[in-house]
Amino acid sequence: MKIGSRFRGPRLRTKLLLLALGVLALPYLSYLQLAEMERLLIQGQSNAQLLTAEGISTLFNDRQDLFNDLPVSLEDYETLFAHPIESPVRLDGGIEDWGEVETRMQRFGAEDGEVRDGSFSLVLGERGGYLYGFMTILDDLRIYREPSSLRLDNADHVRLSFIRTDGDEGRATITLPRPGVTTAYRMQEDWRYAETGAPAKQIQGYVTETGTGYDVEFRLPLSLLGSRRYFGVAFADVDAETGEMRSLTQTLPTAGKESFNLVILRSPELLNIIEGLGYSGSRILIIDPERRVRAETGSHTIAGEPRDESDWVYKIGEWIRRFSSTVPEAGTVEEVIDASLEGGPIALPRVLENGVEIITAAYPIVSEDAVLGTVLVEQNMDEILAFQYQAIERVMLVSALILLFVFLALFAFSARLAWRIRNLRREAAAAIDEYGRLRTLSLKAERGAGDEIGDLSRSVSNVLTRLHQHNTFLENMPRTLRHEINNPLNTLSTSLQHLEHESPSGASKYLASAKRGVMLIGSIVQNLADAANLEESLQAEELEVIDMQQFLERYVGNLKATQKHREIVFRGVSHPLLARIADFRVEQLLDKIIDNAVDFHHAGSPIKVQLDDYGDSLQITVANRGPVLPTADGQSLFESMVSHRGPQSRLHFGLGLYVVRVIAEYHGGSVRAANLADGSGVAIMVRLPLVSSVAANEELRAARSS
Repeated sequence: MKIGSRFRGPRLRTKLLLLALGVLALPYLSYLQLAEMERLLIQGQSNAQLLTAEGISTLFNDRQDLFNDLPVSLEDYETLFAHPIESPVRLDGGIEDWGEVETRMQRFGAEDGEVRDGSFSLVLGERGGYLYGFMTILDDLRIYREPSSLRLDNADHVRLSFIRTDGDEGRATITLPRPGVTTAYRMQEDWRYAETGAPAKQIQGYVTETGTGYDVEFRLPLSLLGSRRYFGVAFADVDAETGEMRSLTQTLPTAGKESFNLVILRSPELLNIIEGLGYSGSRILIIDPERRVRAETGSHTIAGEPRDESDWVYKIGEWIRRFSSTVPEAGTVEEVIDASLEGGPIALPRVLENGVEIITAAYPIVSEDAVLGTVLVEQNMDEILAFQYQAIERVMLVSALILLFVFLALFAFSARLAWRIRNLRREAAAAIDEYGRLRTLSLKAERGAGDEIGDLSRSVSNVLTRLHQHNTFLENMPRTLRHEINNPLNTLSTSLQHLEHESPSGASKYLASAKRGVMLIGSIVQNLADAANLEESLQAEELEVIDMQQFLERYVGNLKATQKHREIVFRGVSHPLLARIADFRVEQLLDKIIDNAVDFHHAGSPIKVQLDDYGDSLQITVANRGPVLPTADGQSLFESMVSHRGPQSRLHFGLGLYVVRVIAEYHGGSVRAANLADGSGVAIMVRLPLVSSVAANEELRAARSS
């Protein structure tokens, strides 16, 4: 078999659709060209923004004093940095709304790099005059506080230490009564009991339970802390059996100023310098070597009237940019800061979580050989590229509309073409029935069309006409052969009879063999002629209503008289079954089936004839014990010139059961063959429609009156 001979390829409509889709891709290719121009503009703006960051960094070069402007020496304290939080924070035990701050957590309680039970990670944030804290605590056994207990240290809790504005030491405990809202109390010096029974409503929090411990989110007003922001956090892990504290993990230093950490907020002097350098759509940040934001000014938000998102041009442009954005998937802002603090300037575009596209440029602040920090300039790209985006959207819109029209036209053309071809295929397939007989001599679909499909329709019609002429020739050939062969056969038969009388007795066996041969030839010619003329002769038959129960009883009775050496069994019904038939043709049908059953049945086994009532139809079944049918040959038996008798039966040309099918279909019925359920033989079943008794009586009265 030739390689690829089974592969037919896509259909014509599919090919046209692929072509249309290829044409529709042209606007996208045009956009890619414009996107390359956008990339160049972004690159130019990145370079300009990097120059801006470099200019700002020169203001802070060799200014160590600006980064050490705290009221005390940092060497005396462990520092906790309060990172600025940009968006509103909801106390719900989750850190998702903290923005980029959540990536700056510090770990406390790890020994030699190993995290132990009771340790925690902490991050502090500052927004709107509040100090926020988020703790992820590792605790294998969680002990919640009983609400009825007066002691507050016999369950897991969080301790807050700070210096109040009056200079006195402040202590507060965040109790964990259950997952949900926490309750805080001002504590006595021994951390066992609250100073008063009333909760400290200024300190709010929320705790959630995790698979490894707790997540605690809390906040307190910065006004509680003194001007120097002394503050400390600790987690007390309590033993479940004894109720005593098992471990205390804290942020507080162990020597020197052993009571507090130092909370570092923004640097006022740095903020004063950069405050006047900001512009619309930009944000400037000064970050120290510990990656803490020391000063910030500006915002990504652009002042002015926002774009109308209901504008259809804007919607199409946003949809196109969503699938072909030129902003690369850059690294995080932490990676930008790390690269800058290592001494290298960097600028790249980024996409924020809210979908805002910005350019981030960072330039280091240096002093001799040390890096004091970095200047981070973030610029919103919407204002820079607004005009270009509008031009891109309009060009893409016009191109898309034009090519969409072309696409729809091609789609309509392909659908019309496919519809015409399907109609032509349907009519061509219906021109020949399942038995190979012609139903029509020409096709009507597309015959008057002037294109290639019309040519195809006319060509198929010519083929059908010539095929009809050939079939007519084949149908008339048996009649012609019978006429032409019968004359010499009659002469030959007469001559053999004379020879039989004149020849000696020794030649009689040869004469008998010759006479049998002549009879076989005559039988073959007669069978061929009968099969060829059957459908034509059936049209002249008159149908009448007959009781099939009585009809089969008489037929089987006559059959038993002629087939005395074979056992034939009949089983009918107890009531009349009326059918409109030509009795001679139905007898011919039954003769063919009985002959077939006699030829194939096992010697000594009965041939069974059965009549069944199926409501609107009757079924005549002739069954015999003998060879079974191959699985796929049940219906092919009833086609012309099909026989399964084997090469030894040369007399049979497969016309008997073909005659059965033609007669059954003429009466509005059907015929089928099947193996018996036990596999011991074959049954041939003829189904014929019944006539109701009312219709039969009316027909009889009409016949009598005429």
